[in-house]
Amino acid sequence: MIDAFEDPGTPDRRGGWRYLAWLVARQWPRCLAGAVLASTWMVLLAATPYLMARAVDHGLEPGDMGALAGWTGALVGVGAVNAWLGMLRHRTMTLVRMDANFRTVKVVVGHATRLGAALRGQVGTGEVVTIGVGDVQTISTSLTAVGPGIGAVVAYAAVGALMLSVSTRLALVVLIGVPVLGVLLGPLMGRLQGRETDYRDGQAVLTARIGDLAGGLRVLNGLGGKGLVADAFRRDSERLRERGYRVGAVTSWIQALGVGLPVLFLALVTWLGARLAAEGRISVGELVSVYGYVVALGWPVAFLIEMGHQLSRGVVAARRVVAFLRLEPEPDTGTRDAPAEPSVLHDPASGVRVLPGRLTALAGSRPTDAAEVVDRLGRYTPSEATWGDVPLSDIPLPQVRARILVAEAEADLFAGALRDVIGDQDPPLRGAGNCATSHDAPAPAGRHTGAVSDAHLTQAIHAAAAEDIIRTLPDGLDSQVAAQASDLSGGQRQRVRLTRALLTAPEVLLAVEPTSALDAHTEATVAARLRDAREGRTTVVASTSPLVLDRADTVVYLVDGKAAATGAHRELLTTEPGYRALVARDEEAVR
Repeated sequence: MIDAFEDPGTPDRRGGWRYLAWLVARQWPRCLAGAVLASTWMVLLAATPYLMARAVDHGLEPGDMGALAGWTGALVGVGAVNAWLGMLRHRTMTLVRMDANFRTVKVVVGHATRLGAALRGQVGTGEVVTIGVGDVQTISTSLTAVGPGIGAVVAYAAVGALMLSVSTRLALVVLIGVPVLGVLLGPLMGRLQGRETDYRDGQAVLTARIGDLAGGLRVLNGLGGKGLVADAFRRDSERLRERGYRVGAVTSWIQALGVGLPVLFLALVTWLGARLAAEGRISVGELVSVYGYVVALGWPVAFLIEMGHQLSRGVVAARRVVAFLRLEPEPDTGTRDAPAEPSVLHDPASGVRVLPGRLTALAGSRPTDAAEVVDRLGRYTPSEATWGDVPLSDIPLPQVRARILVAEAEADLFAGALRDVIGDQDPPLRGAGNCATSHDAPAPAGRHTGAVSDAHLTQAIHAAAAEDIIRTLPDGLDSQVAAQASDLSGGQRQRVRLTRALLTAPEVLLAVEPTSALDAHTEATVAARLRDAREGRTTVVASTSPLVLDRADTVVYLVDGKAAATGAHRELLTTEPGYRALVARDEEAVR
């Protein structure tokens, strides 16, 4: 089975069937072993009635106890061997399914990491969750066709050959009957694919709505909109339920026919065999073998029907995975090196100039204005921004990420020990989401790529005024926190994110509203310590808090996304009425 650190390989993205074939090709020795074991197991199931017929015809009927004992012993031996083969077959196919499951997970997670900032703009959260929760399992289950599916075909041919030794008429009925079953079930398989696709699409939409609803529940409750959203969610749930009923209706027909048709087929063959025995054209032992052959044929027929069912569902899930894998990150055509020395960051769209080694604050009349400037300066949206005299778009993205870090206010937090959540991890894991930004994460410049030292961790915690968080948790830094740190308060989560950003010690830090959820006393402490922690390095903070603005070397006042004024906080309070109105409410609280 694939190792946790093994390269999963390059998946075939040309279609659902090709993706399933790629999963088989990546572990073809195991799949071949599963097919051989399944084929042998099913053929030996058919051998059981053959041995029974010989025991009856050569031992029981003529009264030859020695022959009876011999054939009975052979029957017991074949049963024991087949039980052992069945166990090996099951274990082998379990490994096949687990490998396909883990390999698909690694491929999807790895591609999500490569997409980085482009992920949110191209696919919804619900789609990713649906792939991870449902489609991966469906794909792995569909690979049962590799073992029992191939074994069913081999056993079907073997039973047909054995039936030829008894009666040509019965053999023809068997050999023709099974394809007829496939023809009858074929249209249902095609309909199942269409219904399954429709259901999966609706499931992804509803999952995304669940995430949006959970994330904004407090805001919706405060605005009185919780009922409206709940009604919309209820309607979407009812529509999805109806789609699920349609999928279930097709599935129930497939399963009902899969059980009922083989029984009718068994009855027909048994009746024909009994007629031949009554006419004296076959012996009693051969009649017993005919019945046994048909019973044994029930296994491969059931597996063939189940294979068609699982493949129909598996190819739908594989198409969704392939569609996700076809998404491409923003093209990186940069060929010029970043400035060797700290340099000015300039955003022509807004007129903002960030001087190196200084703390610059962006105060926008609209909350989104400053965030848009940060996205352009961090190269998360296309722009004409420059770094020194080099356009950011001309610099290879890895160089930008290694030196410029964007710290979002709502950056993702993984579940786990607080020490790991803050950043005691390798940079590749940060790129998967456990980073100071939900975008692509940089490899911290000038730091070891493994676990951070306790000294650096303590300094970052102090700078973010997060010591009280550590003290209140039962096991300190080793305490477990939930996903998105939902068991912490909003202010605590914000300081955890800021700690993580400071711990990476980037050359340029662009922080969006890092103190918006803090009380005035804590915010003042964070503002003072942030300035000291980032002394001599370029820092940009998007904020309208006077406690933060007063600590900045330079404040850029943004109006409609443009730099309307630049200067010190107290200077702008005197010269810019709009700026004064923007921060006056908090300013009065400070005074």
